[in-house]
Amino acid sequence: MRTRTHKKQFWFNDVEENALKEKSSLAGMNESDFIRCLVLGYELKAKPDIEFYKSIRLFRSISNNLNQIAVKAHSLKFIDELSYKEEVDKMDKLIDDLKLKYLNYIPSNRIN
Repeated sequence: MRTRTHKKQFWFNDVEENALKEKSSLAGMNESDFIRCLVLGYELKAKPDIEFYKSIRLFRSISNNLNQIAVKAHSLKFIDELSYKEEVDKMDKLIDDLKLKYLNYIPSNRIN
């Protein structure tokens, strides 16, 4: 079932049309999503460059490796789990901070 039940139609001149296309493209969104975000008061920013996404992948990879190490260390009873978890939480917070800074986005499962 469609969640958006109200259709709106707008008319733009050439300058407005080009501005909408350019700004929505920079934000990495389609035009309707871009307008919805503006209406809801989000501060939209340009989509980050590829280096941002490479950094996120690297952080996730490191986090994954730390998790594997922790599982093995736990089975050998060789690591302070609390300290490890604190470090992983710091890394996750850093990732969330980067997403907030570059994407104006916080994953809903991390909001406290």
